[in-house]
Amino acid sequence: MNQQAPATYHDAATRLSFETRAFIGGRFVEANSGRTFETVNPATGKALARVAECDAADVDAAVAAARAAFDKGSWSRMAPRERKKTLLRLADLMEAHREELALLETLDSGKPIADALAVDVPDTVETLRWHAETIDKIYDQVSPTPRDVVSLIVREPIGVVGGVLPWNFPLFVAGWKFAPALAAGNSVVLKPAEQTPLSLLRLAALAAEAGLPEGVFNVVPGFGETAGAAIGRHPDVDCVSFTGSGEVGRLFLKYAAESNMKRIVLECGGKSPAIVMADVADLQPVVDQLAMGILFCQGENCSAGSRLIVHEKVKDRLLDQVKQTFSKWTVGDPLRPETKIGAMIEEGHLAKVLSYIETGRGEGAKVVLGGRRVLEESGGWFVEPTVFDGVRNTMRIAREEIFGPVLSTLTFADAEEAVRIANDTPYGLAASLYTNDLNLAHGMARALRAGTVSVNCYSEGDMAVPFGGFKESGFGGRDKSLLAHDQYTETKTIWIQLR
Repeated sequence: MNQQAPATYHDAATRLSFETRAFIGGRFVEANSGRTFETVNPATGKALARVAECDAADVDAAVAAARAAFDKGSWSRMAPRERKKTLLRLADLMEAHREELALLETLDSGKPIADALAVDVPDTVETLRWHAETIDKIYDQVSPTPRDVVSLIVREPIGVVGGVLPWNFPLFVAGWKFAPALAAGNSVVLKPAEQTPLSLLRLAALAAEAGLPEGVFNVVPGFGETAGAAIGRHPDVDCVSFTGSGEVGRLFLKYAAESNMKRIVLECGGKSPAIVMADVADLQPVVDQLAMGILFCQGENCSAGSRLIVHEKVKDRLLDQVKQTFSKWTVGDPLRPETKIGAMIEEGHLAKVLSYIETGRGEGAKVVLGGRRVLEESGGWFVEPTVFDGVRNTMRIAREEIFGPVLSTLTFADAEEAVRIANDTPYGLAASLYTNDLNLAHGMARALRAGTVSVNCYSEGDMAVPFGGFKESGFGGRDKSLLAHDQYTETKTIWIQLR
C-alpha cells in the first residue's frame, strides 16, 4: 500500500459525499416511509449521515424489481462471457475507487484505513474477479444413457437471492455473497448492517455504471427486525445468505419455514482455538500469527483465534512473548496509517466486550495484559488488547463469542486433551495448530471439528477454498470457491427420449 500522510486521509474523508438512499430497480430512492436512521463513526461517536430506513414495503419493491429483471432474462439469460465482462468492469471500477471505498469502510466500521486499503477492498475486488472468471468455465453434464436417450444435468440460477450482511466486513462479506450469486445469473437484494451501509450503497452506483441491468443489484439499508425479516419471509425470495449471530440465524430458518421454504445459507460465528504444541522451537512466528488471529479487525472477526490452547510446558514462555508482541499493536485513530487496532463498532458493543472482561475476572481468570477502555477522550469506542491466563473451558469467556481483542489462555498436557478442549464448543468455524511434527499435524487437523484448520499459520486460505463452519457456526452451504455457486443454482435433469 502506498501510505499517505495521516492528514491526507483526514482531508480526503472530509471531501467524501455519502449516498444515503436505497438502490432499487436501478435507481436511488428514499425509503417508502420517508424515515431515516443515523450511521455513526465508531472512532468519534459522531453521526456521519442519515440513511434511508427501509422496511417491508421497500423490500417488496426491491424483490419485485429483482424478479422482473430475472424473468426478463436481461442478466439471467445473458451469455456467460458477457456476464463475465460486466462483473470484471465492476471489479475494475472498484479498484479505481479503492481509496474512496476504503475510507467509507473505515469511517463506518472503525477499522484501520491500512486494513481497508490492503485487505478489505482488494480482497473484494479479487473475489469479484475470481467468480467472474468461473462463469464460462463451469460445465453442465451429460449422464450415461442408452443410445436412444439424451440425459442432461444442468445448472440454472435459483432466482432472487437475498443477502443479509454483517458490520465487521461490509464490502468483503457482501462480495462473498453477491459475486457468485451474480455470476450464476441471479438477481440480488442486499441488506447491509444498519451500522455500516455506506460502502455498499456506493458500490450500487458502481454496479450500475458497470452495466448491470436495472433490478439485478438492489440495496435496502434498514434494521434486521424490519428489512432483514422481510427478506427472510418474502415468498418471492428464493435463497437467503446470512452472516451474523446464531440467534438471528435461527430466525432465518424460522422465516423460511413460515414462508416458501427458501434455501438458507448461514455463517454464524465461532470460538476458534489456536493450539500450540510443546515441540515448537521458535515461538515468535507463532506469536505473530496469534496476534493476527485475535487482534486483526479489533477481534471483530467470526474466525478470530480467541482461545489459545497451549501445552503447559511452554505456556509461560509463550505468554511472555504474547504480551510483548500484543503491546506493539497500536490502538488509535483508524485514519492514521500506523494504527493497527481501531474502534469497536458501537457503544453497546464496547460495553459488551468490557462486560466479558469483567466476567472473566469474576470467574477467576487473570488479566495479564490490557483489559481497559482507552482513548475515551476521542469520543470513540476503543479497547486495548487483552490477554487472560488461567482460563477454564467452562468459563463464559472461553465459550461465548466476545467479538473483541480478547484472548483466553488454556493449557493441556497432551494432544488428546488439546483436541478435546478445542472441540468442546458449540462452534466449529475455524481452528489453527502449531507443531513441528507432520504426523501430529495431519492427525490433529483431521480430529478438529472445524470448517477450516490452518497449520503453522492463521489463515482462511484463498478464494479457491470454501469457507464455512461445523455445528452452530454454519448451515446450508459455503462461501468462497466453486462450492459457493452450488447454493445459488438449481440442478435440473433434462431427459430426452429420441425417436
